[in-house]
Amino acid sequence: MKVLAIGAHPDDIEFGCGGALVSFSKKGHPVFLFIVTMGEMGGDSLVRKTEQMNAAKILGASDVFFSDYPDTQIPVDKQLISRIEGILRKVEPDIILVNYPDDTHQDHRNLASATISATRYVRNVLFYEGPTTQKFTPNVFIDVGAVLDEKLSALSAHTSQTLKTNIEGLSILDLAKAAATFRGIQGRVK
Repeated sequence: MKVLAIGAHPDDIEFGCGGALVSFSKKGHPVFLFIVTMGEMGGDSLVRKTEQMNAAKILGASDVFFSDYPDTQIPVDKQLISRIEGILRKVEPDIILVNYPDDTHQDHRNLASATISATRYVRNVLFYEGPTTQKFTPNVFIDVGAVLDEKLSALSAHTSQTLKTNIEGLSILDLAKAAATFRGIQGRVK
């Protein structure tokens, strides 16, 4: 099965579904990434792209697609929906993972909304949570215990972002471990 993960910024995918992607790629399923902005509001766009490519290798991604929307300005419009549809035609994914729509970051909300429109004929569209997600109530769980170190390594590849959280003294890795533990408990695994 082909898996497509869509993220608003470099590092969204690694935090939200990196463990699932490693699990899929280790089982031989092709994994593809589509990053809609270069995350330039959070740092140099060339550095962010290099970090994303390094993370993609750890995830076992077959290919990475980038778009050129300005960070913090992802619109919900026909152009973005068409770009997502173009990636869908190219990849022909069986499963799509994307940011959850209820989020305090407008890029995450808008990307989720555009993806919902673009995937209206796709059966398996799943949402993942990020550090700014609100009211997330998962109903699908993937045990990432065996690949948690690789998920964290992929997230660590985003070196410029690891200490950029909204909680002083906690790195993005700390938040990812806490989220994995909490969601694991909900899914009845470690």
